[in-house]
Amino acid sequence: MDARKIAALAALLADDTRAAVCLALLDGRAWTAGELARRARVAPSTASGHLGKLVAGGLPAEERQGRHRHVRLADERAAELVERLASYTAPDEGPSGSLRAASARTAMARGRTCYDHLAGRLGIAITDAMTGRGLLRRDTGFALTDDGLGWFRTAGIPLPRGGRRPLARACLDWTECRPRRGTPAGGTVVGRTRRRTARHLAGAAGAELCRHALAAGWCERIGSQRAVRVTADGERALGRLLGIGTEALR
Repeated sequence: MDARKIAALAALLADDTRAAVCLALLDGRAWTAGELARRARVAPSTASGHLGKLVAGGLPAEERQGRHRHVRLADERAAELVERLASYTAPDEGPSGSLRAASARTAMARGRTCYDHLAGRLGIAITDAMTGRGLLRRDTGFALTDDGLGWFRTAGIPLPRGGRRPLARACLDWTECRPRRGTPAGGTVVGRTRRRTARHLAGAAGAELCRHALAAGWCERIGSQRAVRVTADGERALGRLLGIGTEALR
C-alpha cells in the first residue's frame, strides 16, 4: 500500500468542482464537458481543466465521438468510491438552500440511480423485500439465493453469466441511515446518535434490475439530477413481484 497514491487519489476529490463532477457522473451516463460545467456552475474552460486531472487520475474514462468529448465514471469501483465518501459526510438536514434545492434533495432521497443500480428509499425497499422473501441473503455479504435467481427469470430480467463483476454486492446508501443494534433508549451515545448506513443491492443483479425498471417503465428519471420516481406501472409490478406497498414507493 502506497501512502503517496492514496494522497494523490484523495487530492483529486479535494476540490468542490471535481467533487461536483464526480457526483454528477454517478448517474452512470456519459456527459459532455459543457454539461458538467453547467452542473458544477463553472466556465467550460475551468471544467475542462478539472476533467483532465480526473481522467489522468483514473476516476472517469474519456470517450470520443467525432469532435465531441464525453466522460463517464471508469467503472463500478470508481462509483463505489464516490458513493462511500458521500456516505461519510453528514446528512444535509438543515433548512439551508433554496426550495428547489430542498426538493431535489428530497427526490434524490426518495429514489435515484447510484451509477447503474437503484438507491435511496426505493433501493432499500427493494433490497429489504428481496431479503424478506428469501431471494437475497445478507448474513455474509449479499448473495442471491436459488429462489432469487428464479425470481429474476420469472420477472424476465436476464442475468449475465461469468464476468469479473459480482452478481450481488452491497452498496452503502448515503441518504438512508438506521439506528444501530444495541442503541440505548433515546438512541444517543456520548451525545451522538449511533446510526449505521443502510445498504442497497448493487452488482450485476442490481444493474440489470435498474436497467429493466427504466426500460419497462417501472421507473422514470426526473429533472437533471439522477433522481427517479416509480410510475403507476412500477407500483403494480413491484407490488405483484415483491409485495412492496405503494406507501413505500412514494
